[in-house]
Amino acid sequence: MEENEKRDINMVAMEVIMNAGDGRDKIDEALAAMAEGKLDEVDKLLEEAEALIVKAHNAQTEVIQSQVSGESMEYSLLFVHAQDTVRMTQKLLPIVKMLLNKKGD
Repeated sequence: MEENEKRDINMVAMEVIMNAGDGRDKIDEALAAMAEGKLDEVDKLLEEAEALIVKAHNAQTEVIQSQVSGESMEYSLLFVHAQDTVRMTQKLLPIVKMLLNKKGD
């Protein structure tokens, strides 16, 4: 990240949390649709969830790469929470996809 592109770590954390949280909401919607037998909606919702999770992951990775490149950043408990949020959402997505495949059998 160049000097003029530096962002506050807490702002990035909020971006990660919001995108990962929205991804989690889409996963929850997909599970509800699956339970209601609306399988045509499930794939679309999971694609939307995956796109949001990728956005969250990319923002997180940008911070990590900046720190590895030597940029000094303050410690942020909010960023730690953001990393936890994105990781848990990343783990949930393939589990739901596996459930969907079983439901389709």
